[in-house]
Order: sequence, then structure tokens, then C-alpha cells
Amino acid sequence: MNNEEFERFVLKFGKDILRFCRMTAGDAESGDELYQDTMLKLLEKKKKLDSMQNTKSYALSTSIYLWKNKKKKYANRMRLVPIDSMDEMAEEGYEISAHDKDASPEHIVLQQDEIDMIQELVASLPEKYRIPIYLYYSADMQINELSEILRLPEGTVKSRMRKAKKQLKEKLEAIGYDR
Repeated sequence: MNNEEFERFVLKFGKDILRFCRMTAGDAESGDELYQDTMLKLLEKKKKLDSMQNTKSYALSTSIYLWKNKKKKYANRMRLVPIDSMDEMAEEGYEISAHDKDASPEHIVLQQDEIDMIQELVASLPEKYRIPIYLYYSADMQINELSEILRLPEGTVKSRMRKAKKQLKEKLEAIGYDR
């Protein structure tokens, strides 16, 4: 992959990868850092990348790999020297772009609360269920692509997606959410 092909790749898939990184990391700042690390790693290996292959899947796999490594390092540091301030994470502010210009402020606030609640529920899922959900819905990937990225059989990915959705449904029903 040459510089021009890499630039086209970033323009085409950069937003999906950034969205995935932010969702995976849990906040905008950490997600942006993960995105930068991912792109740097891809830039280092761009000569080996083939633009005809699924580079987006490779980029997302790289993101997952880097994120897991970062989590392991953090866990090791916390075991050695626990620092309370590192546990506090800044809340990410989401902006709602109302499709309807006449939407009331109450409607926008309620919609934002609903989004925040669902994101918290997804974030509370175990990692093995959360990652496929993020990839499927934020990065707009298909089951076969998820299987390739996660290095799991398609059946396992489908099973995890089904279990994640079931858990989310149960949690939503438990808090009285009906749609």
C-alpha cells in the first residue's frame, strides 16, 4: 500500500475505526488515543498492507490488540502501585443532532438519557459479548468479518451476539424499559 492508497483508506474507513475505538475505550480521549495508536501501527506496516484485501478488518483487529495490551499494562500497574485518580474517567458528552428542527428540549434530553442508558448497559456486558456488538453496530461489519477479526468461528460470533442481545433485553426489561 502506498501513501495515496493509505490516505484513501483513512478517508473511507477512518470514521468507522474512530467510532469503534471510542466505544471500546469508553471515552473520547482514550478512544482518540487508541485510534492514533492504531493508525500509527498501520502506517508503520503500510508497505506490507494490500489495499485489495480487507484492510478495515485488519485495522480493527489492530485496535483490539492495542486496547487489550493497554488494559493489561494498566492492570499490572494497578497491582504494583494503585492510583485512585487513574480510576476516574471523564464522561464523554454526546451531541444529539435533532433530525427535526422543531424538537423540544425535553425530547432531546430524554433521547440523550436513553442513549446514555443503553451505552452504559452495553459497556457493562462482558468483553467477549461487548466487542462483537461494538464491531457490528459501530463499525458496520458483517458476521463473517467479525469472525475473521476476532479469530472465532462464525457460529461462535453469532452465539455471542445472540447472548449479548438477550442480556441487554433482560437488563432493559428489568429497569422497565419498553419500546
